[in-house]
Amino acid sequence: MATDTASDAGTTTTNEPLHIDGADQLDDVVNKYDLVLTDFYADWCGPCQMLEPVVETLAAETDAAVAKVDVDANQQLAQSYGVRGVPTLILFAGGEQVEEVVGVKGEDDLRALIESYAE
Repeated sequence: MATDTASDAGTTTTNEPLHIDGADQLDDVVNKYDLVLTDFYADWCGPCQMLEPVVETLAAETDAAVAKVDVDANQQLAQSYGVRGVPTLILFAGGEQVEEVVGVKGEDDLRALIESYAE
């Protein structure tokens, strides 16, 4: 099974979620793309599984790169961003954290949030 990583992604945007393994890789993605929607999730989390197709659609159809961070495999990274529950979505714009959404949100709401920072 092939997965995209920050090292093989395009420079403008990516059409599939990037699976992040560690703070350095997330920093690289945030610095590489203007907009990054980061999905902090867990495989055992039902709401995270419900959000998965929405996140994949946003990766394919918006200007934002989508990063996925497994909180079980990256506990320190999740703690460093204050993630206390999953799913937590953090939006970065221009390398800075600009929004945080906890819980499941609809595709339209998330798309509007991304587009409010797209320029």
